[in-house]
Amino acid sequence: VQLQASGGGLVQPGGYLRLSCALSGSIISIYVMGWYRQAPGKQRELIASITGGNTNYTDSVKGRFTISGDNAKNTVSLQMNSLKPEDTAVYYCNALLRRLGGPQREVYWGQGTQVTVSS
Repeated sequence: VQLQASGGGLVQPGGYLRLSCALSGSIISIYVMGWYRQAPGKQRELIASITGGNTNYTDSVKGRFTISGDNAKNTVSLQMNSLKPEDTAVYYCNALLRRLGGPQREVYWGQGTQVTVSS
């Protein structure tokens, strides 16, 4: 199983970006998909997750970020609006899933994608 993230970049404050993550491999079920971020000198934090259509967000991104998933296409996206300099971080997609021939649940990570919010 592989997770391939894309969509990061440099954006001015108040701007927007859309991150996407494509899951590939012999996936039987996806239980939870999420986005984490890690800013310089800080721990990686969960900012948004989606499971069974239900979404959760950390307070700092509520109302600005929207997570969406397409289980048929095995993709998860993060629409980020009204970006702030403090949103600058490396963003990682994450999935809790079951793969063919694997244990009931496994966690997989995508490679990070850099988001920089600066004027």
